[in-house]
Amino acid sequence: MTTYENILTRVEGRAGVAQLNRPRALNALNRELMTELMTALEAFDADPAVGCMVVAGNDRAFAAGADIKAMAAATPAQMMTGSFIDLWDRLHHISKPVIAAVSGFALGGGCELAMACDMIIASETAQFGQPEINLGVIPGAGGTQRLTLAVGKALAMEMVLNGRTLSAEEALRAGLINRVYPVEVYLEEAIRLANAIAARAPVAVRLAKEAVNASFEMSLRAGLDHERRLFYLLFSTDDQKEGMDAFINKRPAHWRGQ
Repeated sequence: MTTYENILTRVEGRAGVAQLNRPRALNALNRELMTELMTALEAFDADPAVGCMVVAGNDRAFAAGADIKAMAAATPAQMMTGSFIDLWDRLHHISKPVIAAVSGFALGGGCELAMACDMIIASETAQFGQPEINLGVIPGAGGTQRLTLAVGKALAMEMVLNGRTLSAEEALRAGLINRVYPVEVYLEEAIRLANAIAARAPVAVRLAKEAVNASFEMSLRAGLDHERRLFYLLFSTDDQKEGMDAFINKRPAHWRGQ
């Protein structure tokens, strides 16, 4: 397995785990960390032994934002050509589900990273926010868009315009995250969820993720058509035959990913 300088990786069951590892900087996101993270996730995506992924920080911080020192003196041209923010976009091309396991601070780019994942499991200490307005800028890695889609215009405006943060319970009520657990078990529960998803039919899982994500980018009519094409396509897989035969004959299904 590849050795990284800014993240730790491991596989637990069929869950690939990538853990941000810049604890002194509260896992501030710089180019090196984000490049390693995306490389690790792409490797998990290509590994047939991995069915789902978890991105985590530590108990104190998922990621407290982007590394401000690295961009404070940048020019617009440097920001555009440096492609640092483009690294977030690589998550869009990961075909298997990705779960963010968030404890402590998930601010700025850290909140955007969590939202770019498919689901968010949080500890009771998690705090979500887009405080870029306090630096004289706005979110630039999807914060204004994904946050608004998740929590609605009114709350997103308050968070983006006035730096409001959400506690884990507030984020749960707002629909930003999936579940909240005590700090002692949140990561374990995220990995448990990842393994539960990884135990499903692999091709169907990937196409289900694609269909749900398409709902944010297509009209309802186009989304329904896209969903139906993916549904029909799954009838060409061995797993569809296995799953339906297992249901009819009241036995466990044995997925092959084909």
